[in-house]
Amino acid sequence: MSGGNVLLVDDDDAIRTVVAHALRRAGHRVRTAASVADLDRELQQSVPDVLLTDVVLPDGDGIEIAARLNAVSPEVPVIVLSARNTLTTAVRANEAGAYDYLPKPFDLDTLTRTVAAALGRRGASLPSQVEDEDKSLPLIGRSPAMQEVYRVIARVVSNDLTVLVSGESGTGKELVARAIHDLGHRRTAPFVAINMAAIPRELIEAELFGHERGAFTGAAQRTAGRFEQAAGGTLFLDEIGDMPTEAQTRLLRVLQSGEFTTVGGARTIRADVRIVAATNRDLQQAVATGQFREDLYYRLNVVPIALPALRERKGDIAMLARHFLERAAESGLPRKTLDEDAVSALEQHDWPGNVRQLENLMRRLAALSRDDRISSSELAAMLGSGQHVACPVPDDERLSTAVRAYLERLARLEPTALDNGTLYDRLLAEVERPLIETMLARHGGNQLRAARAIGLNRNTLRKRLDMLGIDPGPRPPAQELR
Repeated sequence: MSGGNVLLVDDDDAIRTVVAHALRRAGHRVRTAASVADLDRELQQSVPDVLLTDVVLPDGDGIEIAARLNAVSPEVPVIVLSARNTLTTAVRANEAGAYDYLPKPFDLDTLTRTVAAALGRRGASLPSQVEDEDKSLPLIGRSPAMQEVYRVIARVVSNDLTVLVSGESGTGKELVARAIHDLGHRRTAPFVAINMAAIPRELIEAELFGHERGAFTGAAQRTAGRFEQAAGGTLFLDEIGDMPTEAQTRLLRVLQSGEFTTVGGARTIRADVRIVAATNRDLQQAVATGQFREDLYYRLNVVPIALPALRERKGDIAMLARHFLERAAESGLPRKTLDEDAVSALEQHDWPGNVRQLENLMRRLAALSRDDRISSSELAAMLGSGQHVACPVPDDERLSTAVRAYLERLARLEPTALDNGTLYDRLLAEVERPLIETMLARHGGNQLRAARAIGLNRNTLRKRLDMLGIDPGPRPPAQELR
């Protein structure tokens, strides 16, 4: 459908002029209003085919307008325009029955396509509610990449569609899963997370589905699995790409049938959970190489959400850094601020560890910075070239000196060692083993704390422990494994 009657509400004269011109060029008939009072007068004359409204108006709230119009004329699609580009805004717009939400600044071509699509469809009111308080929300950022994430989250919180969150380590995949749960209709039920990479392959089925007494050696009593623990709520399957093939098959059957049995059990149990899965791997590539079931991939990838790396959303870095400093202060650390040069330095960094790395850096700065206002020089000392706190080391004790000496000895003792193609892995293992063993000992065998101190993801550390054959020592308490 084209050539519809469009009513545009915005208190900015320039925006009204530009948007109205673009829509008229696309063949629509456009009326404009600058306030809620103007809108009411226009609605008394005639109801439009599509309403476009800003959120912040001089005498009201555009989202409240959307809710009011949806209540009396649900057939009229409402498109919300907003410079308050937060997850809260996106969710509130959907709750109010808005057809779509477009963050400012928006592309005019995108706007005209959205209007054209809205003319042929109907908005639907969402039942859930959220307070307009961004501090309580886990996701922060106003970059275009994050706006798309918000829009998808807002559209799925009212249903139980399976979501697959992809992104590099440290981008906040579990935060997305928690936002979907906390803002959805299952929010009063449990949110249960399980990390596929952290569970021994022979125990994954028992962890997921539970087991009966005597089902295997050591099963002294019946234990509920994560599906039962999450009944009525959300089950977050983290690092799904590391799930063993045999467990993939069992999970696929549960997703297909909606039922499961415990290990060693015969009674069928209904799987009343919403599934959100996450991975930092390319699952399509894993499917191509036979490492991941294709049918399971399509069962999980109903609603894909791709989280951008921090280097792809540098406009959000200043906001995130200040948020993390505020959180550090709320946890009891000294309150600190960043000067403009420090913010610029943060925005120029590549952040291989993504948002998690930025948060850890802000906490270190809050704890160790000498002044209340963090300077670029102090930031540079902590960032360095390898994300560590700079400290003076005598030349004869530097790691680079030791490496050169090691290579010279190796060349004398094993003349072919420098040319056989294994040198990189061999040298890396020589450095990595004492680093990991030292940090594990320093933190009493606590892998989570050791991983944070090194700057690794906990799952990456566990993989390196297995690969290097290092005994990790005592495991951290159960609550830290979840």
